[in-house]
Amino acid sequence: MADFKYEIVEHIGILSESAKGWTKELNRISWNGGEPKYDIRDWAPEHEKMGKGVTLSENEMAKLKDLL
Repeated sequence: MADFKYEIVEHIGILSESAKGWTKELNRISWNGGEPKYDIRDWAPEHEKMGKGVTLSENEMAKLKDLL
């Protein structure tokens, strides 16, 4: 698997927490130095590991908001 870089630009909030301390979070993340995108995924307690998630552009997030 290729290396990649990420930076949590804005921590928006925690949606839930598991018994093992992992949290499902909504953040804005810059992947490989790109424009920050909205991101929903599970994170280990110190953000040292991450689970699979969903990344949304500004337009996709606006559409999701409208749908909800």
